[in-house]
Amino acid sequence: MFLKPASAFAATSSTAALPGFAAFASSVKVIRSGRYYLVESSGLPSHNMMVGIKSWQQQVPTIKDYTGTNAWSIPTTPVISKAPLSAKNHFFRGAIALAVNGVPIFNALNNRGDDAYLAGELDDWGGHCGKADDYHYHVAPLHLQSIVGRTAPIAYALDGFPIYGSTEPDGAKVVGLDEFNGHFDKKKKYHYHGTSSYPYINGGFKGVVSEVDGQVSPQPSAGAYGPAGEPLRGATITGFQKVGDNHYDLAYTLNGGTYHVNYTATLDRMTVAFIDPQGNVRNEVYQRKAR
Repeated sequence: MFLKPASAFAATSSTAALPGFAAFASSVKVIRSGRYYLVESSGLPSHNMMVGIKSWQQQVPTIKDYTGTNAWSIPTTPVISKAPLSAKNHFFRGAIALAVNGVPIFNALNNRGDDAYLAGELDDWGGHCGKADDYHYHVAPLHLQSIVGRTAPIAYALDGFPIYGSTEPDGAKVVGLDEFNGHFDKKKKYHYHGTSSYPYINGGFKGVVSEVDGQVSPQPSAGAYGPAGEPLRGATITGFQKVGDNHYDLAYTLNGGTYHVNYTATLDRMTVAFIDPQGNVRNEVYQRKAR
């Protein structure tokens, strides 16, 4: 069930234990619990979304209940694996990392094995929405480095190792990355880097993780509203704006016309108005499926 209201995501955050999250303490909460840091968020960033997508699956960003037992889990003590797993042939489902703004990061390769960025599926911030209307990145959110600073990670891989931006924490040039986009520092501590070319983010896991049904476990459930959307060939998303509490308007062009998807999404349901270039409106209501 989805019981927590949107206001619950603005709770006071305890983020000092994991550098980087403090910059988003108003919307992300970090709690240490046993072997994991549990990270709670709504899954929605403060930056704009969706604009620039040229290959769209007709999914839109909605609030998520990544809280409590459905929070993100980051190991408190990451361990180097004796058999690291590559994202080239693993983890085509679910997230492989979590950005410090609470947005999950998926494999750079989509569920068909294609580079999502090169396929035109991503917005100007490196994200898009999955079948559960869940916003996530597929490349490193390098834009977060300007917010958290170069000394803090921009994300954490789900094996627990930090992901830094395009420079080392001391400002030095990044060199000597392995196939997972990571390396050991002078203190023999491992970390990953975000890059502007493939694999963009951690290209798998140097650390120990558990893979279940093609994704890292444990992992939150996003909770879909209705049937998954189909590709809308030829559409380009040109606008996206928040017009009220959990209320958004997405604009896209297709065959010379401008269409709108005007919707309100809560933790329980989504109401949608599909508006064509002539102003005709089709309304739909979807109830979120239980986790």
